[in-house]
Amino acid sequence: MDLLRSLPLGLYLEQPQTWLHKIDPRVKFAWLMSFLTSYVLANNYWRVLLVVILILATLIARIPRRVWQQQMGWLLMLSFFVLAIGAISPNAMGVDYQPRLPANEQILTQPANSNNLVQEPASNSKYSYVLFHKGPVKVTRRSFDLAIRLSTIIFTVIYSTNLYLLTTAPEEITSGIESLMQPLRRFKWPVTEIALTLTLSLRFIPLVLEEVQNLFRSVMTRAINWKKLGLKGGFKVWMTVAERLLENLLLRADQMANAMMVRGFTSPNEHRVQWHDLRFKGRDWLAIATLILFWGIRLAIGTQV
Repeated sequence: MDLLRSLPLGLYLEQPQTWLHKIDPRVKFAWLMSFLTSYVLANNYWRVLLVVILILATLIARIPRRVWQQQMGWLLMLSFFVLAIGAISPNAMGVDYQPRLPANEQILTQPANSNNLVQEPASNSKYSYVLFHKGPVKVTRRSFDLAIRLSTIIFTVIYSTNLYLLTTAPEEITSGIESLMQPLRRFKWPVTEIALTLTLSLRFIPLVLEEVQNLFRSVMTRAINWKKLGLKGGFKVWMTVAERLLENLLLRADQMANAMMVRGFTSPNEHRVQWHDLRFKGRDWLAIATLILFWGIRLAIGTQV
């Protein structure tokens, strides 16, 4: 099991360079925040549209299939299971709803006017609160609505963040966030320290995945007889593995800190590194214009009634 290749969550794709890689990190961060906030008070059509936009953006950017296939596949499967379970779950409303229309439909007509014209009766659309009911399976409008909300939020939050990390280098992310946080310097916020901490955190993600992968491989190569160990013995083994994982991660963090101190990096303000020269280009302005159109459509047709 190679976690770094089969499930590269939070890892940066260096090659090939797609058009998503070339957009300014500040613009991509604004798009990410838009995806994470636009579904608030939005209707279900807009929530489903966000999922479709993320899938189309991945396909149009021509990101290698090996990178996104398992990530998107597992997320879509998880979202589908959440949708199915949420739809058939009780909607927490223990009220027996009666039909709003009378049992015997009556046709009401208006009296004839001066031109002896009679208005045709409008066709009554049948409303049903229960969408599907067969045996123990019951899907109502409220349960289906909640299922769509929950499943789309799970996919949007996880995949939009992963797509941002996949197409943006950690140094670009920290440079963009530091640039956006410059006004906070007036309030004496440690902007540089926050950006440095974020850079080290993003760089630490591959190390965590590598340590988890190595420990799993070490357990699998020992051919442990789990049935013979039983539940208590298996729990002790996994507790030992978790303790070893924590010890290795702390050792990696200590090695990283020592490496920075040896190189004389004692204070971010005294040893500032200019990662990237952030300048808006033509494609960035086009992305900003598209973002404005995105929010215009959201406010026009995506608001929940």
